[in-house]
Amino acid sequence: MSDEVILRGHIVSATLDIADGVVAVDGGLVTFAGLALDFPGVLPADAPAGRVLVPGLVDLHCHGAYGSDFSEGLVDGATRSAQFLHSRGTTTLVASLVTGAPADLVRNLAMLRELAGQGLVAGSHLEGPFLSSQQCGAHDPRLLLEPDMELLAELMAAAGPSLVSVTLAAELPAATDLASRLASRGVVPSLGHTAADHTTAAAFLAKAAAGLGASGHSTGRHRPTVTHLFNAMPPLHHRSPGPVSASLDAARAGTAVVELIGDGVHLAPETVKLVFDLVGAENIALVTDSMAATGLADGQYRLGSLAVTVDQGVARVDGTGAIAGGTATLLDVVRATVAAGVPLRDAVVSATAVPASVLGLGGRVGDLREGMRADVVVLDRDLNLAGVLREGKWAAAPS
Repeated sequence: MSDEVILRGHIVSATLDIADGVVAVDGGLVTFAGLALDFPGVLPADAPAGRVLVPGLVDLHCHGAYGSDFSEGLVDGATRSAQFLHSRGTTTLVASLVTGAPADLVRNLAMLRELAGQGLVAGSHLEGPFLSSQQCGAHDPRLLLEPDMELLAELMAAAGPSLVSVTLAAELPAATDLASRLASRGVVPSLGHTAADHTTAAAFLAKAAAGLGASGHSTGRHRPTVTHLFNAMPPLHHRSPGPVSASLDAARAGTAVVELIGDGVHLAPETVKLVFDLVGAENIALVTDSMAATGLADGQYRLGSLAVTVDQGVARVDGTGAIAGGTATLLDVVRATVAAGVPLRDAVVSATAVPASVLGLGGRVGDLREGMRADVVVLDRDLNLAGVLREGKWAAAPS
């Protein structure tokens, strides 16, 4: 029996912007993406007015969803989180871990390695423990550590090839050495949760970019990232520009990718639009930083070791009031980014092709081209979700 699905609508991707296009998939792969007039098969009936077809979204930074946190280390909960996010359009995701005790991080990385082997996640991201205590945000300051090469080796061994990226505060002793070690293994160093000055941050990003470029590693990951630009770092000041200016410089030069949590909570819409105007969509990865409350109602949750209260969709750490991740899906972020004045195609590129390239998966996901994995998000004219194909099958939320 054929698994062919034929979709007709406005295709928006990194390589296509076609008002009347067709995407055909079969056997889990895209078999055609282009003008409806050029489609060699039988065209479907006219699509509903305003239907939009975009590639499956790619999230480099999410901590969980649907009641579960990847840092809990529970396979069933992590599976439900991933499946929920798939059903909401994020067909490729990296599971992020907040700072935890070393033994917990080892356990959780091993668990995520198992999920990566099953294809539920694209890998893991360590957001800590090598972070600044001054910019810890929603990380438990009691568990932060100075960079430690032996611990890093233990963590990398637990994760194996599934480890995608590690966030580091550039100003910590030996942070640049850790970044070089990561880069040599094809793991993306990410600048974040940092109080570094401009010079230190710029040197860190330059060294990380050089290391990735010289690694020759088969992952194909060549650019460092900046963990949620603006958040958990000093604000840009005219006499002390800090890591924000260094990150914008590197992104503008094409030697780094900056993450933006464009959900309307972490950043003002004007800030999101400004960064797109300054550095271009090709140097931005839209992310969610999603936590366990994503997809659920306000209430009490946890992020790692910290208690979190979600009120009107905003998650904050109990006691400190620090924002504790996001509750939006990546499609919500795309929609908010467009509402901020960013062109739809730019928002789509930053939520698909750019993060896919960071993962070294640009030939497999993040675009709609013949031979790519059949991940397609179907939207209406208002960018509301109408359906999700993942590997050629319609995705559904877990029961």
